[in-house]
Amino acid sequence: MSTPFPFTAVVGQDDLRLALLLNAVSPAVGGVLVRGEKGTAKSTAVRALSALLPEVAVVPGCRFSCDPAAPDPGCPDGPHEPGPGGARPARMVELPVGASEDRLVGALDIERALAEGVKAFEPGLLADAHRGILYVDEVNLLHDHLVDLLLDAAAMGASYVEREGVSVRHAARFLLVGTMNPEEGELRPQLLDRFGLTVEVAASREPDQRVEVVRRRLAHDDDPEGFAARWRDEEADVRARIVAARELLPSVVLGDGALRRIAATCAAFEVDGMRADIVMARTATALAAWAGRTDVLAEDVRQAALLALPHRRRRNPFDAPGLDEDKLDRTLEEFGDDDPEPDPEPDADPDPDPDPGPDGPGGGGDGGGGGLPPSDGPDGPDAGTAEAPQNTGDTGDTGDSADQGEAGESGAVPGARPGGGGEQRPAPTAEPFRTKVLSVPGLGEGAAGRRSRARTEHGRTTGARRPRGTLTKLHLAATVRAAAPHQRARGRDGRGLVVRRDDLRQATREGREGNLVLFVVDASGSMAARRRMGAVKGAVLSLLLDAYQRRDKVGLVTFRGGAAEVALPPTSSVDAAAVRLESLPTGGRTPLAAGLLRAHEVLRVERLRDPARRALVVVVTDGRATGGPDPVGLAGRAARLFAADGVASVVVDCESGPVRLGLAGLLARELGGTAVTLEELRADAIAGLVKDVRGDSRRAA
Repeated sequence: MSTPFPFTAVVGQDDLRLALLLNAVSPAVGGVLVRGEKGTAKSTAVRALSALLPEVAVVPGCRFSCDPAAPDPGCPDGPHEPGPGGARPARMVELPVGASEDRLVGALDIERALAEGVKAFEPGLLADAHRGILYVDEVNLLHDHLVDLLLDAAAMGASYVEREGVSVRHAARFLLVGTMNPEEGELRPQLLDRFGLTVEVAASREPDQRVEVVRRRLAHDDDPEGFAARWRDEEADVRARIVAARELLPSVVLGDGALRRIAATCAAFEVDGMRADIVMARTATALAAWAGRTDVLAEDVRQAALLALPHRRRRNPFDAPGLDEDKLDRTLEEFGDDDPEPDPEPDADPDPDPDPGPDGPGGGGDGGGGGLPPSDGPDGPDAGTAEAPQNTGDTGDTGDSADQGEAGESGAVPGARPGGGGEQRPAPTAEPFRTKVLSVPGLGEGAAGRRSRARTEHGRTTGARRPRGTLTKLHLAATVRAAAPHQRARGRDGRGLVVRRDDLRQATREGREGNLVLFVVDASGSMAARRRMGAVKGAVLSLLLDAYQRRDKVGLVTFRGGAAEVALPPTSSVDAAAVRLESLPTGGRTPLAAGLLRAHEVLRVERLRDPARRALVVVVTDGRATGGPDPVGLAGRAARLFAADGVASVVVDCESGPVRLGLAGLLARELGGTAVTLEELRADAIAGLVKDVRGDSRRAA
C-alpha cells in the first residue's frame, strides 16, 4: 500500500485545511465541498485527512461498523450481543464517478431471495463509509441517480436497498467530502446545499511557495516513507489536537449573542432555508473548540460565515459563489455589542509561523490565532476566469438597409472602420425567461438527464429482456412467467418457486437522457442592433438555463466577419457558456455556411468521443447569408448535411420589424428541423410550439 502525502506537509491552502479539520472535530458540520482549478492539492489534502482521524470502535465481525456502545438495532448482521469491541482506523471510501447503484448501496441476490427466501446482501460503499469519510472526486460529474441516493443517505443517516419487495436497511452516517473543477460543470442545488462548508482553492502566484510545493512533491515521490517519517511529529501533534478539540466540544457555549449574529448574517445575505444557520452554529462551535476556547467569539462567527455561506447565496446557475466581506463585517458590527470577553491566555504561544516543518516555511501547520487562517490566505487571486474569444471584425455587407440603420444606432467600438462592418460593443443581455421544451425525437440510450426519451436504468417499466451481464432491475412478473412452465421438471415439491438463473428477466425502463445542445449563433452585422442582440443573448441564456436544469452538455459556435469559430467546445459547464455569451462581439458579414460547417465538424468529433449522446443543434439567426460567391447556396448545402445525418435541429428566428423575409424558416427546412420566433420560444407564449423537433422534418421529407 502506497504511503499517502502527509496532511501537515501540504503547502498553503489554509482555508481548505481548516475546513477539513473542523469536520474532523465535529462531523455534524456536514462535510466539505472543495472547488478549484486542477492541480491544487484538493485530492491530496482530502486523502491525507483520514490518517489524522482517531480510531473507530466497532463490533467484531460486523460488516456495517456498528459501535459496540450503541449498536444499530436494525443492522443486517445483528442483533449484536453486549461485549467488548475492537478498533480499526477510520476509513476513507472513494466513490468513483462511474460507479453503479449496486456498488454504492449494496446488492441483493434476487435468485436466492426468490428461491430460498434469504436476504443475501452484499454491502456497498455507503456501508463501508459508515462512521468514516465518503470522498467523491469530481462530484459534479456524478450521475443524477447516484446523487439522489447520496442525498437520501446523508439526510436520513441510513441506506435503504429495495428490490421487488425485498428490503434491507443499515446505518450510513459519514463525512461527505467532494472535490470539483467548476470548469467541468456545476452541482445540482440540492446536493450543493448538503455540503456544510465550501472552499475555493487556487494555485499560489508566489514563486517561493510554488518552489516549496515542487520540492516537497518530488521529495515524497522519491522516498514516500522517508518523507512521511520527517512529518510524523507534526502529524501526531495535529491528531492530538483533534482529540482534544473533540473532548472540549461539548463544553463550548454558543451564547445568545453569537446566535443572534449568526441569524442576522444569514438573513442579511438572504440564504434559503435554515440549514445555513445550523451549519454556521456548528462551525463556530467547532472553531472555538479547535482554538481551545469554551466561548464562541465574533471571529468564529465571521470565519464560519466565510466557509458556510458562499455556496448558499447563488440565485441562479450562473452566479459565482462568494461573499461580500465588507457587508459581513458591517452586519457583525451591528449585532456585536454583547460579545463576551475572551479568556486571558498569558502563556499562549502566538505561533507567528503558521506552517512550521522540517522542510521550511509554508508547509501546512494549523495556523495562528487558534487555527484560523488569514481571510485573504497565502494564495493569489482565483484563476481560471475564462477570457472572451477575441475576433477581428471584417468589413463587408451587414444585411439589408433597415438592419444597417439599426446597427448604426448601437455605436461601433472606437477605432473601428466606418460603414457598419467593424466590431460592435457587446450588447447587454436581456432578462432570461422560461423556455418551451425542445427535445430530440426517438428513443436514445445516452447519459441520464431530463430532456429526451431514452432507455435508462431508472424510470417507468416498459418491458423485460434477458439480462446482459449483472442483473440490476428484476422484472418479477416476467421472471415468474419464465420459471413457471419448468416447475414440475425441476421437482418442485413445496411452496417455494424453483428459479434458475436463466429464468431471471431484466426490466427495461424508459426515462430521460441529457443531450448535447450545440448553439450556433449569428454574431454578424445584421444581428448587431443593440436591442436585437440583447434579446438574442437573453434567449440563448434562457436556453442555457434550461440545459443546466436538464443536465445537458453545451457547446457554442459563433460566426461573423469572414469565418466561424468554436467559442466553447462541448462541455458540462453551462456557466462557462454564459460567460462567453456575455462578451460576444458582433459585426461584419454573415458567413452562415461557415458556421454550419464548423458546427457539423464539432458534432462529428463529439460523436467519436461520446457516441451515445444525441445532439440538438440550435441555430440562432435571422437567416441571412452574405459574403463570397453564392452564400445562400453554400448555406443550403451545409444545412442538408445535418438533415442527412439525422441531427435534430431548431432555428430561432431573430428577424424583427414589420417586413420579414422568412429566411430562417427556409433554413429550418433545409436542416430538416423546425423554426420558432423569439416570442414563440417563451413557455408562456400563446402560440403552440411542437415540443419534439421531428414534426417539421417529416413535412420537409
